[in-house]
Amino acid sequence: LLGLQWFAPLGIEVTGINHTTEADWEQQLARDFQEVFDGTLGKYKGPPISFSLDPNVAPIRLKPRRVPFALRKKIDEQIDKLVKQGVLQPIDHARWETPIVTPVKPDGSVRICGDYKATLNCALQQSAYPVPVVQHLLHSLGGGKVFAKLDLAQAYQQLPVDEETAEAQTIVTHRGAFRCNRLQFGVSVAPGIFQSLMERLLRGIKGVVPYFDDVLVSAANQEELEGRLREVLEKFKGAGLKVKKEKCQLCTEQVEFLGYLLDRHGIHPTGSKIKAIKEAPTPKNKTELQAFLGLLNFYNVFLPQKATAAEPLHRLLDRTAKWTWGKREDTAFKNTKDLLTSDAVLIQYNETLPIAVTCDASPFGVGAVLSHTLPDGKEAPIAFFSRTLSKPERNYSQLDKEALAIVAAVKKFHEYLYGRRFTLITDHKPLLGILAGNKATPNILSPRMTRWSEFLAAYDYRLTHRPGKTISHADALSRSPLPDLDDDPAPTTTTLSIETLPDLPITASDIARETNKDKRLARVLHWVEKGWPEKDNDEAFRTFRNRQTELSLQKGCLLWGDRVVIPEKLQGKVLKLLHEGHPGIVRTKALARSYAWWPGMDKEIEAWVAKCSRCQETRPNPPAAPILEWETPRGPWSRLHIDFAGPTKGNTFLITVDAYSNWLEVSNMKTTTTDAVTKVLNKLFATHGLPDVIVSDNGPQFTSLEFEKFLAERGIRHALTATAHPAANGRAERMVQFTKRTLQKIEHGDIQEKINKMLLIQHITPNTTTNKSPAELLMGRKLRSPLDRL
Repeated sequence: LLGLQWFAPLGIEVTGINHTTEADWEQQLARDFQEVFDGTLGKYKGPPISFSLDPNVAPIRLKPRRVPFALRKKIDEQIDKLVKQGVLQPIDHARWETPIVTPVKPDGSVRICGDYKATLNCALQQSAYPVPVVQHLLHSLGGGKVFAKLDLAQAYQQLPVDEETAEAQTIVTHRGAFRCNRLQFGVSVAPGIFQSLMERLLRGIKGVVPYFDDVLVSAANQEELEGRLREVLEKFKGAGLKVKKEKCQLCTEQVEFLGYLLDRHGIHPTGSKIKAIKEAPTPKNKTELQAFLGLLNFYNVFLPQKATAAEPLHRLLDRTAKWTWGKREDTAFKNTKDLLTSDAVLIQYNETLPIAVTCDASPFGVGAVLSHTLPDGKEAPIAFFSRTLSKPERNYSQLDKEALAIVAAVKKFHEYLYGRRFTLITDHKPLLGILAGNKATPNILSPRMTRWSEFLAAYDYRLTHRPGKTISHADALSRSPLPDLDDDPAPTTTTLSIETLPDLPITASDIARETNKDKRLARVLHWVEKGWPEKDNDEAFRTFRNRQTELSLQKGCLLWGDRVVIPEKLQGKVLKLLHEGHPGIVRTKALARSYAWWPGMDKEIEAWVAKCSRCQETRPNPPAAPILEWETPRGPWSRLHIDFAGPTKGNTFLITVDAYSNWLEVSNMKTTTTDAVTKVLNKLFATHGLPDVIVSDNGPQFTSLEFEKFLAERGIRHALTATAHPAANGRAERMVQFTKRTLQKIEHGDIQEKINKMLLIQHITPNTTTNKSPAELLMGRKLRSPLDRL
């Protein structure tokens, strides 16, 4: 027997069997697809690329730029190469001429690109093709164990363009103009065109991910990898596309792709990026800090605790924050760098495994973990997410913050969750009664929570509760959030409490201030924000405890649904505001239920109206005859009832009421002639359009030939009620009496001010039958009033 030390002297060579096999099939692959690997520039065999140009943009010609002497030889060599390849074609001139830029590549050569920003890109009409999200591409690989990576040489320039597009791409150099017969770098739509073509070409081949000029192939074993590679190369061969052989990896157990390292275990950060982060110098200003955090954010999916560690650094980036780098910031900087370790790993998304999203919220951030449940019952992370709360969001109640965490996470991971069953996990038990996927939305919710509930209804999920100590990964994310660089995922909400406006009787800041002074509401405010105590038998809080899932916070004010909870000190002022137009008890309650609430409010309204002297003085007498009701019209502003009210204290009013919405218009008339009436109606028609029918009594203004002609020219039917029977035009008659009484009750202001005040109250007060205001029925929206400033 000979020892291993004799193998070399005797010329015996030991070669690994696997290595030989691998090399053999790689070489065979290169031979079978020799024309794909031959090193020449490919030419796509499909239809040429064509740009859609805006005809309103005239062709633009710019002068060539001066070329540095040191680069002139390299640029000339590159131009000659591109002419030889058929990419460029020398011409005398063109309608479009774009100067070039010449970035130097790492190997010292130059790339010739047209600077199309000020020329061709201004006229392109194509919408940009969406660039794939890197994380989605990586997770679509499905747990590969062996990989191949193909690199298309001069990728865009393998695609021919039509003549018009070639002329539009013309570049101008120190050697003159060159028409570009292939798709060029620098054209704004070129990346999307190429990506779209690659996705169409390789669609249907499993384990294949194209990303511009790179194509990654993954497989469970070498045999499967070879089969998939052959499919890809066959597609390239048929399409006339070619790859750069020296840049391709045909079989490897780990591969670097899009800044990540992939192997059989999952997805890892690359060593070069880790080194750049770990060796980053201490930032000296906000710009350098932003650059560092941007580098760190590239790998935020590997950093489940980044939010906590980096929070002091994010605060430094606030617009109003002064640059002060102290011990706290330095510690955060070092701790943040230490978070990223080379053994960080995420598993790849697998559509056959159960999926869950664990969410949590802290006082200053929300976080979530997207994970798979493996066959052994363990949870393995796919991706992490966290973001800081905006200033308004930090004032949310804890219930709303926890709900925001769920909504933000579902939006972030939409591509993984939509269209499949998944589990949402929260540590906030009250959410189970509000957002559970198998329960109806409660009748009374804050506007924000209602919108979030509607948003989640589009997903198929099961909401479950886990104690906070069991979801520490999501808790850590919420306590160390990333800055919110995207649009706020929380749906925008219209709130009743807004900033102080001048000359208003009560404002949001008044309510917030008095709420904090009110002993009972201050405790409720604290519980809504921080969480309710498990046991509290105090009867004074029973009403609020029964509504705890329906209470929320807005700018320091407590809301029940969309109604502001009024502290005791301000309740009298609110009652005065609600009764400003002197509506009766029922109408005042209906108005209040759109804006405000406090325990016992209905009884206090009854007492307030009952002791209103103006209301008692002008109480209506019982009707002499029953009002005749008409059929409900088909829609708003279809049938109008008109009549005169007055004279009252020297004033006569034309009353116009829409039968569908009960919307009232009151016009102070100097004269009551037909001409005066038609002028008022014409003005109303200009605002609301033409009605189908107008109902009036037999007054001379309404029975004149001039009035009938006015209606006939506009295609409006005229319905006359019986003489001496005002009840036949009951809707107008009611509004006549309402107008007279209300104007008598309002004490201050001239007659037009009183009319305006009365009309606003009438337009915003909900009908007791429909629970909709005239404005909502006629215009489809609520009108803002002083009550909306609460």
